[in-house]
Amino acid sequence: MKFCIINLGCKVNKVESDSFAAALLAQGHQASELAEAELVIINTCTVTGEAEKKTRKTTRQALTRAPQARVIVTGCAAALHAETFSSMDKRVEVVEKSRLFELLQQQNNVWLANKGFRTRVGVKVQDGCNNACTYCIVHVARGRATSISANHIVRECKALAEAGVKEIVLTGINLGSYYDDTFDTTSPLTLAGLLHLLLDETKDIHNDDEPPVRFRVSSIEPKDVDEAFIDLLASSQGRICRHLHLPLQSGSSKVLKEMARPYDAAYFAALVEKLYARVPQLSLSTDIIVGFPGETDQEFEETCELARVCRFSKIHVFPYSKREGTPAAQRLDQIDPEVKAVRAAQLRDIAQQLRQEDFKRRLNGSEWVLIEEGGIGMTESYHEVALKREYVSGKLVYVSLADEIDE
Repeated sequence: MKFCIINLGCKVNKVESDSFAAALLAQGHQASELAEAELVIINTCTVTGEAEKKTRKTTRQALTRAPQARVIVTGCAAALHAETFSSMDKRVEVVEKSRLFELLQQQNNVWLANKGFRTRVGVKVQDGCNNACTYCIVHVARGRATSISANHIVRECKALAEAGVKEIVLTGINLGSYYDDTFDTTSPLTLAGLLHLLLDETKDIHNDDEPPVRFRVSSIEPKDVDEAFIDLLASSQGRICRHLHLPLQSGSSKVLKEMARPYDAAYFAALVEKLYARVPQLSLSTDIIVGFPGETDQEFEETCELARVCRFSKIHVFPYSKREGTPAAQRLDQIDPEVKAVRAAQLRDIAQQLRQEDFKRRLNGSEWVLIEEGGIGMTESYHEVALKREYVSGKLVYVSLADEIDE
């Protein structure tokens, strides 16, 4: 059977979609272009109103472009509005994600390593969120925070390391809330404990001329960055990539409070200062929402200033999008779309400048670089670079950036 999987949304969705593909490939089915597919799986997103519009549009396009296909819709948007999708066409079937995993007879993620995903593989360790930010509906779609057992994660990561994977990306909706009290009843595992366990269990799985697999934390909330996590990040010598995605959302304490974020601007700035002091090589990326309801020009300027202070290596800029069912969507002080567009463009200019400055600072040093296809490498600090010399894809190599980067 020919199948096509369409992934929308976050890194967790991407890991889940890769697992769908792995299960189908394991059974001998064939990935194809949408027009040729007999089965289409759409993994949906509902993080913003615009994301959900895109999900509906994508489903309609799939029905048109693959008139012979059975279309399965799953994920966050489907969980909230199943009838919206099932009513589009009799070929559409809405399937809850865990049930879909069962139906596809999900295989171990080592299949990802054997089917062309050798360089970096995501491993989902957590799902759901106990927070309730006023702009977000994901905690409703995904439910309360849950964690996958450490024993299961260790087995999966060891299998990937044995298959030759050199970077494993730990993913979750609220990754820093990881908690497993089944592994050792005397000492429940938090994220730091899980990472320490994974480092230990995989340290000897490598060839003599290669380093062991490294781990990357996909995203972590500021309040979840505790001393144990910082200590491990500082001492792991790059086996935990010294790159964190630390969502800011706004640099205004007033806006943060209205977003129901559990910190203010001063707390975030102090945390970043501590992180840089403890981990000087650190690269920090972030998410920022511009044009949140009621955001003034001054509050937007506070965001821009804090972004500069934090020296972010990458900023994902999101113009605020109303998400029905959230408190923020009910507010009457919505920002004009043109104002949001101007602010987003201004912040993206700052983001580009900061990224260039971060990369320039790193050119005087050396980093472990994961070689991907076509001579492209991913540095520990999460910069994609073109290399002058040819290296074997899937290898981790330690290079002098000034000497090896083809600018």
